[in-house]
Amino acid sequence: MRRFLLLALPAVVALAVAGTASAAQLVDRNATGVHLAVNAKGEALLTYRTGGAIKHVLVWGAINALAPSTGAKQVKFKLDYAGGWGKYRSLYWQHFGASCAAYDGPSLPNVVAACKAPDGSYWAAQSWPQPQPDLGFTPWTPALSANWLEVSHWSGPVAQLETGMDWVYDGRFQDLFGRYTYQGNPVYGFGTTNYGAPTDGFGRLIYLDTFNSVYGQGWRRENSFVSHNPTGAFCYGFYPFDPTKGGYIHPPGQTAMRGPGTGDQYRLFAEGPGVTPDVATIVPGFHPFDAKNPQDVALQAQQSAVLASYGDKSCRAGH
Repeated sequence: MRRFLLLALPAVVALAVAGTASAAQLVDRNATGVHLAVNAKGEALLTYRTGGAIKHVLVWGAINALAPSTGAKQVKFKLDYAGGWGKYRSLYWQHFGASCAAYDGPSLPNVVAACKAPDGSYWAAQSWPQPQPDLGFTPWTPALSANWLEVSHWSGPVAQLETGMDWVYDGRFQDLFGRYTYQGNPVYGFGTTNYGAPTDGFGRLIYLDTFNSVYGQGWRRENSFVSHNPTGAFCYGFYPFDPTKGGYIHPPGQTAMRGPGTGDQYRLFAEGPGVTPDVATIVPGFHPFDAKNPQDVALQAQQSAVLASYGDKSCRAGH
């Protein structure tokens, strides 16, 4: 599997100009007291506190997501970190004609604010510790333990994560697999960096956490990966990994092999396609394979058939 090297992003500053962002995308870090307001013009106003200051961010210009298409561009938000001054040349946030009807949309993870707009569409703000280090390391810098604030706008169903588990390499290792879709279409991008980070607006990362594993009690980040082109499938083998190779970051001096990170259960977070919200699912833990157990043999055949039905050749290794 390709791994994602988490890079430090520039600090968000309050500029009097409009910027752009795609997906349920990073707006800021470590925001508290998040308030979301929306209006009939397709705009949302995020108000929150971070770094001892109150921020007002105007968001507009996109809804839902496009299916992947070569040469096309995914929908993007426009963001005004000056609360509307960049768009209207006024203190727009002070007289933002808005409401926030009760949210009655789909259940979502890590929601800190959500609204139903006058046109029936939904807005949501989600905050979660996205930049945690892989391979179960405890974050050792403030940046790695930061909570990222993201915003989304959509109508209709959100993206879906299908999941399954089987064994690979004659039952020696456990394998978590699945498929990521939106409105019945696979979610995928057209390129990644050497370490697996998406390089276009269609690719999305899926984050895998493991619970009560060899890394310790509670939830730990195991890894992250993209869903594949063109199937939307993904697969992850729980193998031992060398933290000094493959683009991982690790605490100074901690260079011993890590894993396998099998746990009691698993949690997948997926970045929403376009400007749709992030979604998540819980996967029950698996058990060591017993070739003498007819139930294990039957389960392996059944789960392998599900994976094969995706038609994803890159997920056939070890089967």
